[in-house]
Amino acid sequence: MKKYRITLIPGDGTGPELVEIVKKVLSYTGVNIEWEEVEAGESAIEKYGTPLPQSVLDSIKRNKVALKGPITTPIGSGFRSVNVALRQELNLYACVRPCKIYPGVKTRYENVDLVVIRENTEDLYAGVEFKPFSDEAKYIIEKSNGKIFPDAAISIKPISTTATKRIAEFAFKYAIKNNRKKITAITKANIMKYTDGLFFEVCREVAKNYPQIEYEEKLIDNMCMQLVQKPEIYDVLLLPNLYGDIVSDLCAGLIGGLGVAPGANFGDEYALFEAVHGSAPKYKGLSKVNPTALLLSAKIMLGYLGEKEAALKLENAIAEVIKEGKVVTYDLGGEAKNYEMAEEIIKKLVMS
Repeated sequence: MKKYRITLIPGDGTGPELVEIVKKVLSYTGVNIEWEEVEAGESAIEKYGTPLPQSVLDSIKRNKVALKGPITTPIGSGFRSVNVALRQELNLYACVRPCKIYPGVKTRYENVDLVVIRENTEDLYAGVEFKPFSDEAKYIIEKSNGKIFPDAAISIKPISTTATKRIAEFAFKYAIKNNRKKITAITKANIMKYTDGLFFEVCREVAKNYPQIEYEEKLIDNMCMQLVQKPEIYDVLLLPNLYGDIVSDLCAGLIGGLGVAPGANFGDEYALFEAVHGSAPKYKGLSKVNPTALLLSAKIMLGYLGEKEAALKLENAIAEVIKEGKVVTYDLGGEAKNYEMAEEIIKKLVMS
């Protein structure tokens, strides 16, 4: 039996308990995994003086594949996002977030089965920012011809042909591999004509090489309304970094919340799998947080490793437990602890 060595990052808040649940459930899938556990986030700061020690990056580079629990990102101050840093350091340029309704999940919608594909390395998340009154901010303000107040902080929004072409190619290849029919590219190109306009231009050119996939373009504000009104007519959504982050949470809302929203990040060399939701520190130690999102992220990981049968078994077991609705967490209408829900999923795996 093939053995996989995978980097495991427990994360912050509820992350460690969810990671332990996933480890246990995966041990019943028949896939032989050896975990290499490393620390990042708040716990790493205490030990190493940094939220992202070099040892974490070294581990992922050795193993090529990582599973990560949620990591806390301070708002407005403190260290920059470890999640963003991992994507940039490992060149994980494609963020993939499937949004699919499983029967039994409480939601206002039906038949939603979307995939959000988000460019992961540039846009406003590139982290090119300047403080008010810094030399760089002053220079940009001077060149703005009075459009920017003199006390402004400045963020730079890079959108390149290089990054856009590779995410567009990724999206079309993903669509073909996963039997998807349509890609909708989304920006605000009517206002940001150079940056968002370039994103559309490049996607348009790439689309010409994939005539079997329908291609269309939407503006981000209109798209948010469309998704709320008729999400069932959309398939693969292709977006720059910031819009992709926002729309993936909107789509999570369509399918019942972040508790059932998985995520994956891909580059040419490495892959990192994580739930969309945050670390939820107020629930730490309460065993309340739904394990489905991280379990479904692990399911995507199994598929990536080529363990497609195990991935399907895991997804079916999760779907069956949710559909029955007897042993599920509070957000799914139940009263079970997350480890009790996991035990029920394990029962289904053993029976399958």
